[in-house]
Parts: sequence; structure tokens; C-alpha cells
Amino acid sequence: METNEIPYQRTLVFSAAIRIFHWLRVFSIVTLALTGFYISWPFLVAAVSSDVLIQGWIRFAHLIAGFLLCAITVARFYLFFFGKSDIERRSFKDLVRVKSWLTQLKSYVWVGHLDKTGAYGPLQLVVYMAINFVALFMAISGLVMYANVYHEGLGGLLWGSANWITAQMGGLAVVRLWHHYLAWAFIIFVVVHIYMVVWSSIRFKHHSVDVIVSGYDYQPVKAPDNKN
Repeated sequence: METNEIPYQRTLVFSAAIRIFHWLRVFSIVTLALTGFYISWPFLVAAVSSDVLIQGWIRFAHLIAGFLLCAITVARFYLFFFGKSDIERRSFKDLVRVKSWLTQLKSYVWVGHLDKTGAYGPLQLVVYMAINFVALFMAISGLVMYANVYHEGLGGLLWGSANWITAQMGGLAVVRLWHHYLAWAFIIFVVVHIYMVVWSSIRFKHHSVDVIVSGYDYQPVKAPDNKN
């Protein structure tokens, strides 16, 4: 009896460390966005007394999430360039190939199938690298503002560098303004990223949400050519 079952091969795409850092970064970005907007517009008022320091708790949550993002940003840069798994770095091979760009762009208009050397297509790699550098700037600018408020401990240790960066950017107000502007890059990226992940799940039946949860991707095994 013949069956139409297609054998699939399981391939490890993302290690446990990458997956953990991914979801921690999701948590930190969402927390930073919500608390950041509240800090810029504190619309809540204590209903009982001024002893309920709502703004203080919101700022505390923002700081914790900010330090978490700083740590994750450093860790992700290290894993990308020096991690044992090179599946992300392999994507650089597609970055310089015109054919790889055309293949990815064609797949987005339902022409052909996406074929990648590493974990990402060339367009994905450019966007992910860009958002990593945005995260790096957000971490640095956040630490600059932190050092301008807290002058002891870590703030005091960072004060010299923070003062220099503040001067180079034209003042603390400019640092805060760019910090706010690039926060929107995160928000736009998250919305587009979620859409593209869901779209990819429907379009290709793999390279989807389960990859960043389990770490594994499943692809059909190509039947060997029978040449006699």
C-alpha cells in the first residue's frame, strides 16, 4: 500500500542559550516600552496618599529591565561572533550573493521557496544586525542617563564616560531624545517581526515560532536521484 507520507529531518537551529536570551529580551523590551512611555508621561495618580510612589516603582522596573537588556545585548554579540554554533554566522555567505537576495525577495511575493545557508536570509540578517546595534545604542544611552542621575556606585564608575558621551551628543536632552526615538525602532521591529514569523509559518510550514521555542526545525528529506 502506497502512502503519501513525506519523511522529515530534524535540525538544531538555535541553542538553548540563544532561545533563553531571545525570550528574556522580549520580556525586557516589552517592560522597557511600557515603563518608558509612562516615565515620559506619568498619567497615574496615587488615590490614597503621596506615600505610594508609583513613579518610583515604574522607574525601578525600567532600570531592572534596562540592565537585563544590557546583559543580553553583550551576551548575544558574544554568541553571534564567538559561539560554538555557527549557524547564524553562516548567513553571512548569503549576504554577498545576489542570488540569495533575489531568492528571499521572490519568496516574499510567493514565487519560489526560501533557501538559506544559515539561520537567516540576507534581508533577515541585515535587519537583525541593525536591531542589535539599536539595542547597543539603547543600552549605552540608558547607562548615560543612569549615570547622570545616580552619582554613586555604578553611576559614579560610569560618570566619566557618560559625561564624555553626553558632551559629544550635544547634551543630556539630546541623549534622552535619541533614546526615545530609537525606542520606536524596537516597537516597529516587534510588530513586523511577529507578522513575518506568523506569515513564514503559513508560507513555508517551517522556519516558524516553534524553532525559537524548541530550537529545532523540520525540513522534508529530498529523495535521492535514481540514476541507473
